[in-house]
Amino acid sequence: MAIALERLEAAPVLSTLEELRARIGARFPTRGLYGVSGDLLTLAGEVAASSELNRNRMRIVRVLSRLVVAVIVVATVALLALALHSALEDGPERGVDWLPLLESAVNDVVFSAIAIWFLYTVPERLRRAESLTLLHELRSLAHIVDMHQLNKDPERLRTTFTPTSVSPAMELSFEELEHYLDYCSELLSMIGKTAALTAEESRDAVVLDTVSTIETLTTSLSRKIWQKITVLNEVRRSAS
Repeated sequence: MAIALERLEAAPVLSTLEELRARIGARFPTRGLYGVSGDLLTLAGEVAASSELNRNRMRIVRVLSRLVVAVIVVATVALLALALHSALEDGPERGVDWLPLLESAVNDVVFSAIAIWFLYTVPERLRRAESLTLLHELRSLAHIVDMHQLNKDPERLRTTFTPTSVSPAMELSFEELEHYLDYCSELLSMIGKTAALTAEESRDAVVLDTVSTIETLTTSLSRKIWQKITVLNEVRRSAS
């Protein structure tokens, strides 16, 4: 029996992001990570709205482009038919004199084919441009999340750690640092989900490849965070 696969819907993604933002705000309302969660929620809302807007707009653009393509095809065929009819009646008698006429006909067909291809791909290119803009913002946001956790080194919580004059202050306890790192990992995961939502209805190879790149990036960054959490647990056990 075939199993129906569910689509990634915008509503659950937005709901999860709202819950995550509320959890971050409950523990770290004054930290920059709370602001980043708000930026991600706003961006996810833009992705959801863009998906719905694109669906309606692309339908209109696709219909218009197909109509123009049909007009070009009919006009090209009609012009070629008239040219052929005129050439057969009034054309040159020698075979070599037909070459300029054939060259002109081939050029017309080639230019018509280019115009048809351009118009046929207009909807996909418009969607690609908007999707890539949103994906670029998501990639930047992933690096911002990574910057927030970059100096949260659990080694600085060791009793044997000797700070220098330029060592950043560690203002978080063991529990707070674990929650902070966990929230960073969750934000990265949701960035990947939002990127996937951007390409939910796309079959564009460039968009899909960009989404895959962002998912690989967020997974790699999240893996580094979980390595820190592992070290944090070891430090906590050694301190107890």
